Amino acid sequence: MTLFSRGDDPHCHRVRIVLAAKGLEARVVECDPARPPEDLIDLNPFQSVPTLVDRDLVIYGPGIICEYLDERFPAPALLPGDPAGRAQARVAAHRIEQDWYALVPALRGGERRDELRARRLLLETVLASEPLFRVKPWFLADQFSALDAAIAPILWRLPHWQVVLPDGTASIERYCRKVFAHPAFRASLSEREREMPR
Repeated sequence: MTLFSRGDDPHCHRVRIVLAAKGLEARVVECDPARPPEDLIDLNPFQSVPTLVDRDLVIYGPGIICEYLDERFPAPALLPGDPAGRAQARVAAHRIEQDWYALVPALRGGERRDELRARRLLLETVLASEPLFRVKPWFLADQFSALDAAIAPILWRLPHWQVVLPDGTASIERYCRKVFAHPAFRASLSEREREMPR
C-alpha cells in the first residue's frame, strides 16, 4: 500500500493512526499541496491527501479510507461489529468532521479574524464534548476505535493552534494523556507532528 500524505495534516494523521492500529505497513509519500507529485495527479482528480493506493484500488477521503482499512483488515476491529453500533460510530465521526475538522483550514492561517473565530469555535466544541469523554474508557467505546483515531489528531494540535483548555477539563486532559500514549498514536506521528508544541 501507498499513502499520499502530509506530515502536518490532521486528516492524514487520522489515517496513519488507523494503519498503525492495524499493524499495516504502507509506503508514505510526503506531498506538498502546492506541487503534488505526478502520481497523485494521475490517481486522484482532486489531488487531495490522504489518498491510499492498495494494489489497483485508489481511495481518497479520510473517513472512507479508514472504513476501508477496517473492513479489509478486520483485526483488530476499529468499528463496532453490529449495524446499530457502526451507525452510531459513523454519526459521531460525521459530527467530528463537521464540527472539528471543518475548522482546520481557518486554523492553518489566512484571515486573522477567521483564525481567531475558528480557535474559539473549536474550543467551544471540544468543551461541549467534555461529558462524552466520561461515558466509556475510550471515546464512546470500550476499546481504542476509529473515533479515537479521528479526534486524537485534533487534540494533539490544540497547543499548536493556540487553543488552550481551561481549568476543569480533567476528563479531556486524562483522555489526551491516554490516547497520546497509545502505541498506534505514537507510531503514527510524523517528524513535523513530533515537533509541534505540547
